[in-house]
Amino acid sequence: MENKVENATCPVTMTANLIGGRWKLIILYHLSGHTRRFGEIAARIPSISRKVLSQQLKELEEDGLIIRQQFKEIPPRVEYSLSELGESLKPVLHHMESWGIETMLNARSKKV
Repeated sequence: MENKVENATCPVTMTANLIGGRWKLIILYHLSGHTRRFGEIAARIPSISRKVLSQQLKELEEDGLIIRQQFKEIPPRVEYSLSELGESLKPVLHHMESWGIETMLNARSKKV
């Protein structure tokens, strides 16, 4: 993450580099307020392949936005949650959710 932050010249570009792409915001949204296992995340985002989900989780962990906790159990158990940095995105995610709901309702009301 340091390179993405330290080399940034524009705060919006830096933010987009950390959370941009098709899946990262959606993954962060599903982790906001909940610790989840890989399968739970996959079930909530059925259109993402397991390979891509794994890759995105790894990048989010490397960038310090999520925490991956592996338990020494049989069978192995791994849980994902927001890090402190990831938690700081919750207000942004909440506003995006509210905006999305409002936009969806407005679009539906115009069709009627």
